[in-house]
Amino acid sequence: MQLGQAQPDNGRRMAGIVGVVFFHALLVWGLVSGLARKAIELLPPPIETRIIEEVKPPDEPPPPPPPTLDVPPPPFVPPPEINISTPPPQHAITVQSTEPAPQPQPAPAVKPPPSVALKVDGKRCRAPEYPSVSQRLGEAGSVVLQLLVGPDGRVKDSKIATSSGYPRLDEAARKGLSLCRFDPAIDAGEPVQAWGTIKYTFRPED
Repeated sequence: MQLGQAQPDNGRRMAGIVGVVFFHALLVWGLVSGLARKAIELLPPPIETRIIEEVKPPDEPPPPPPPTLDVPPPPFVPPPEINISTPPPQHAITVQSTEPAPQPQPAPAVKPPPSVALKVDGKRCRAPEYPSVSQRLGEAGSVVLQLLVGPDGRVKDSKIATSSGYPRLDEAARKGLSLCRFDPAIDAGEPVQAWGTIKYTFRPED
């Protein structure tokens, strides 16, 4: 029958389960007691790291100074002897004069350059032209003119100081005498311009 055969299988299964549980329990006990400690001891110790400073080589000593050589001093050469012959001293004779010292001559006086006033002279002048109308009308008279003479002796300007009473005669005298050339005035040796006065008379011809 099937029921009678099923009971032995259940017993085996239970026995297997109990064995597995016992094995695990035994394994856990072994780990707890000693195996765990041995496993920990078997682990390698932690690695320590250190920073190693670079070792510098010792400084090299400075090179020794060069040897000093003893140089002998140059040989002493005595300077040549120079004999200078000096003439024997002569007796100086001093003569004392009793005459008085000459007095310095005074410097000659410097004369200032000459100064010459202007002289208006009509002797070297050409006579002014007598107006023909004035001659027919019998006009006559004297004209006084003021002339400005430059450094070259030529007339630069002219003015009527005193009229003859006839404008034609006055203008004829002014034009004629303005063409004259005179000796200029001298101031400190240099010719300068200056004013001068001249008189001219118109007389009718007989």
